[in-house]
Amino acid sequence: MTMRNKLTGSRRLDLGPNQGLIGKPKSRQALATPALVLDLGAFEHNVKTMARLCKQAGVGLRPHAKTHKSVEIARRQIAAGAVGISCATVREAAVLVEAGLPGVLLTTPIVGNIKLDIVFGLAKRSKDFMVVVDNLAGVAALERGGRKLNVLVDIDIGMTRTGVPDIAGAVALIRKVQASKLLKLAGVQAYSGMVQHIALPAEREKAYGGQLKHLQAVLQAASEELGYVPELVTGGGTGSFEIDRRAGLFTECQCGSYVFMDVEYENVQLLSTGPNPFRTALFVQCTVVSNNHPTSPTTDGGFKSFSMDGPVARLARGTSKDAVYQYFGDEFGKIPGEKLQLGAKVELVTPHCDPTVNMHDFYHCVRGNVLEDIWHVDARGSL
Repeated sequence: MTMRNKLTGSRRLDLGPNQGLIGKPKSRQALATPALVLDLGAFEHNVKTMARLCKQAGVGLRPHAKTHKSVEIARRQIAAGAVGISCATVREAAVLVEAGLPGVLLTTPIVGNIKLDIVFGLAKRSKDFMVVVDNLAGVAALERGGRKLNVLVDIDIGMTRTGVPDIAGAVALIRKVQASKLLKLAGVQAYSGMVQHIALPAEREKAYGGQLKHLQAVLQAASEELGYVPELVTGGGTGSFEIDRRAGLFTECQCGSYVFMDVEYENVQLLSTGPNPFRTALFVQCTVVSNNHPTSPTTDGGFKSFSMDGPVARLARGTSKDAVYQYFGDEFGKIPGEKLQLGAKVELVTPHCDPTVNMHDFYHCVRGNVLEDIWHVDARGSL
């Protein structure tokens, strides 16, 4: 049994309780809930728009699958022009590589023998599979696999999460990978998640500017001390994309959330001029399961349907314009002040798309009021 089958098993053939609704009129309103709903029109617009913006900027796109964890979505991104796919977990990497997707980059340093063994197996299956390293111990661990690996040096430009934080350390690590007989230095990576959701462009650029100067200093030191100019400089995100393409340091971007958008990104002005170029495409549909208290109906979507690390989910369909959703327990939500019939459907914009997706098994792909398809959230989980 392959790694992917171990991770997903026979669930690949099961499309869940809503499978019988595919293609039927008004099937969007008939879904068993809570259901993760993907608006195909908005989703397709976002895929095409980011591909076009990257092409105009002269940068590659290696979108981050940590947002969607879906083979089908990754395939569509590559079909639109992406050079490969980024991922955050070994699980995501295994699913994507074994699905035959090209250019998979695991953006998180790998620690632990079990994960390392999986990574070595993925490198055997995919010649263009890449990993990152941010310390000398990591280089030694990757070399123990005894096989060729494409490696990026991860640079900490200010987030203090992963990556080499100092210029001298970055140069030393680049030198170490260069000297390895097994590891091929493929480039460098730099990412700052802390700036992605700063609402105003001027404030975001102020916070991010110093971080980009650090990356520039690392690249300059590598050139001067080692004669090394990386062909691949990868990183950035949806919130920093406009700054990144203007700065000219990155050869490709790892934007992820653009494909769906969410409440957090709805509150961010992505461009210094003009409206946000991406449309909200991802929702969670819920059902009113009790209205015994007529001005405070209860829905079947609670803590287990939405991520809790961001703002509250925003009501988008099925209620009055000013209605507000509140969490009401593990399985429940409520909508104070609304009078809704038993069985009524409401749809909410996800608060933070990435971790919300990880709570669901399926995308219910709709076009208008018709359920057009169901896609697996193939790589959900935490490995």
